[in-house]
Amino acid sequence: MDKYYENKVAVVTGAAGTLCSVIAADLAEKGAKVVLVDMNLEKLNALSEKITAKGGFCLVRSCDITNEEAVQALADDIYKELGPVSFLLNGAGGNNMNAMTTNNQYDERELTPEKPEDMRCFFDLNMENVKNVLVLNTMGTIIPTRIFAKHMIELKNGAVLNFASMNTYRPLSRVPAYAMSKAAVANLTQWLAYYFAPAGIRVNAVAPGFFVNERSINYLGTVETGLTARGQNVINHTAMGRFGQAEDLLGTVNFLLDDRMASFVTGITVPCDGGFLTSAGL
Repeated sequence: MDKYYENKVAVVTGAAGTLCSVIAADLAEKGAKVVLVDMNLEKLNALSEKITAKGGFCLVRSCDITNEEAVQALADDIYKELGPVSFLLNGAGGNNMNAMTTNNQYDERELTPEKPEDMRCFFDLNMENVKNVLVLNTMGTIIPTRIFAKHMIELKNGAVLNFASMNTYRPLSRVPAYAMSKAAVANLTQWLAYYFAPAGIRVNAVAPGFFVNERSINYLGTVETGLTARGQNVINHTAMGRFGQAEDLLGTVNFLLDDRMASFVTGITVPCDGGFLTSAGL
């Protein structure tokens, strides 16, 4: 139990995910009242059982965080039951395979009849899928912030933590929509930090590098069981020579949320990447 977090309300969107589930459990262990928000109720309920078994407190809520009316209803419900929210972690986000190319660069075959059937090039991308990725990662950050910031204004204090990416710093191949959206998250973080400073609300972001989760195993593999070509390329560019584990994020997250350590820190995006950004690939 940590006196700073004890009985303060923390909302974690994307709480069913590998990273945010660990972060949410850590906040509950510190004594926060954690609201687990995601569309995957099965995973949320399993996480809730783990948290309560250790004596923590949490609520499970299903919500589309890109729907402003739904998020407002969620906020009203939380306020009635727990009071105002002190911490908002905008962890919900993601990508879509159909918003990704299969080739790293333009291939002269892609506009010809000789284009391979399994090639999905820039010209093949479904713009609706691209739009959905942009909306999830950007509107899914700004909408909850706009609504829960009102709670923090009442408290005259609060911390918002957004989730950026390695794509925030440089666009990685194959993921144009995801890269664009995560660059936007860092810019929005700075804008919000300046805007809300007079209200006593700090807004920062964490930029995870390549972490082990269900999705990454499918297209990167693992160091222990074997890497895909893309996974090996990631490891070659990661100074520490491994993928991150969810627990590796906790120190950065706790620093950015905690006024005792970061009271004069706002508007920054902190990479937690095992040294990925240090490598030029040479």
